[in-house]
Amino acid sequence: MGNIVAIVGRPNVGKSTFFNRLIKRREAIVDAVSGVTRDRHYGKSDWNGKEFSLIDTGGYVVGSDDVFEAEIDKQVELAIDEADAIIFMVDVEAGVTGMDQDVAKLLRKIKKPVFLVVNKVDNNKRAEDAVEFYSLGLGDYFTIASINGSGTGDLLDAVVDALPEVEEIEEETLPRFAVVGRPNAGKSSFINALIGEDRYIVTDIAGTTRDSIDTKYNRFGFEFNLVDTAGIRKKSKVKEDLEFYSVMRSVRAIEHSDVCLVVVDATRGFDGQVQNIFWLAERNRKGIVILVNKWDLVDKDTKTAKAFETHIREQTAPFTDVPIVFMSVLNKQRIFKAIETAVEVYKNRTKRIKTSVLNDTFLPIVERQPPPANKGKFIKIKYIMQLPTPQPQFAFFCNLPQYVKEPYKRFLENKLRDHFDFNGVPVSVYMRKK
Repeated sequence: MGNIVAIVGRPNVGKSTFFNRLIKRREAIVDAVSGVTRDRHYGKSDWNGKEFSLIDTGGYVVGSDDVFEAEIDKQVELAIDEADAIIFMVDVEAGVTGMDQDVAKLLRKIKKPVFLVVNKVDNNKRAEDAVEFYSLGLGDYFTIASINGSGTGDLLDAVVDALPEVEEIEEETLPRFAVVGRPNAGKSSFINALIGEDRYIVTDIAGTTRDSIDTKYNRFGFEFNLVDTAGIRKKSKVKEDLEFYSVMRSVRAIEHSDVCLVVVDATRGFDGQVQNIFWLAERNRKGIVILVNKWDLVDKDTKTAKAFETHIREQTAPFTDVPIVFMSVLNKQRIFKAIETAVEVYKNRTKRIKTSVLNDTFLPIVERQPPPANKGKFIKIKYIMQLPTPQPQFAFFCNLPQYVKEPYKRFLENKLRDHFDFNGVPVSVYMRKK
């Protein structure tokens, strides 16, 4: 469970360079897992042992400054709503601009910690020029040069100090299932149908739910927390609610869940935005169930479900071992199947495999099909164990871990899936030196 830090500011002040700098070390580790790099606006970082998620809100804006005028308010609102701390970046070369003043006006009203950061300060002259940013009324500022990282240490010290202590959830052993997906896919109706009472008011306007709401759910012998990611958005905000924002709104719910139920609108298909949400869940190593809703509205012949399923699996490759449930909330079709599947995935994610079983199963496999020799050196895997982490991670101990390449790790992951049921769960395979 981490905090969220958002970076806001005009285009070209260096937000992305700063963002990439902070997540680079982490991403190099995280993304190497499946060799996937996806949207570059969300990442994890840590400083002094405190982990936080970083959102670069300047995500998706293309076009002229006037387009940006409207955009930046939305960005800043997103940051104010979703983040625990905000980094407001300005550019010493440009000085104080009208847009900077607008942003400062929004930020002065809020109670959250705001850090004014003057970028591109790489000499004394520029350090003196930075003084004019006092006029923004946000108090002291930090000067940095994100291109070479100078000054970022002091800034990060201050940021992590200001982050709220993440309260350890008091032994909440109940699994948390987050219902995520793009606006209007039927997330709230799904939850209503399950709970059987209109605990959420559902309307047909996309994006009427705001803030995630937890519901303790106990029926049919299952007990868990259901997290709805949503709440009231002002109507005007809804229509231009860009992809980016609805994805960002899911970040916190996904990070704090065990299993993500990704609701897909069958009439729209498994499109880019749903894929972003899917990969966000995968990257956070959460259990995943894909729920295809509004299946009653699709013209079907005998092959439709199969074809739809194949299409989804192509989009989620290499992580294709994910359950897909076709349902219709409106007709109350297979909504309990959806929950049963989530419970199964939760069990798979918490599964522990005895070391002796792992070794009995895998030593013969790796003997028959060892990793390809590298530079004339032969790699011998001698011992396998599951790591004591909240989700399945396996360490394969061998003489030359650095020579084992991605395809072989994927081979091992697939074998793990063949022998033990990890349906719906990302599995990590690590090579370690014995």
